[in-house]
Amino acid sequence: MQSEEYRSRLVDGANQLGVSLIEPQSSQLLSYLTLLNKWNKAYNLTAVRNPEEMLTRHLIDSLSIVPWVKGENIIDVGTGPGLPGIPLAILFPETRFTLLDSNGKKTRFLTQCKLEMGLGNVTVVHGRVEEFKPQQPFDQVISRAFSAIENMVGWCSHLVDDRGQFLAMKGVFPEEELTSLPDGYKVEQSHSLEVPGSDGERHLIIIRKTR
Repeated sequence: MQSEEYRSRLVDGANQLGVSLIEPQSSQLLSYLTLLNKWNKAYNLTAVRNPEEMLTRHLIDSLSIVPWVKGENIIDVGTGPGLPGIPLAILFPETRFTLLDSNGKKTRFLTQCKLEMGLGNVTVVHGRVEEFKPQQPFDQVISRAFSAIENMVGWCSHLVDDRGQFLAMKGVFPEEELTSLPDGYKVEQSHSLEVPGSDGERHLIIIRKTR
């Protein structure tokens, strides 16, 4: 899956998002895609079966939030097969990424990715987010199709202090979910994302504690 066609589509898609991929980033992203496609055939890690669709719906979609990723210590909750955590870890090698999921098959895959790709800035955690106790607060909590925003901030509130942010990746604008946002939280920013090659709506909602 290191073909020039895939590389060209990846680099072009990233460029349209304002993300400039350099080597070895593009090669690492395609190596991850190869692993995901290979493991998916046996372990059903994602409903997307076609590697060309994976390139758009998983890789390029994950890169769409790059401008808002900040901090030294970030957690991707309900990461599944590492989305968006693995692509972001490749782009931000100086940032520590914790990838958490309760599905053992998916965390085994992530551990294999970490080993094969030499991702020293990645920590894989198999468990439920409510029970995970970090040694220090995270700068950002990221989720992609993890749960409703109300659940995200409720289950993950112990992962950040008052300076931390929640980054929720959503499809259509989650108006109803935001009306259920608990007291003590506010929407700091919302962004409509134009993901190249994707027909559906994509949004990023950034939330912060107010207390």
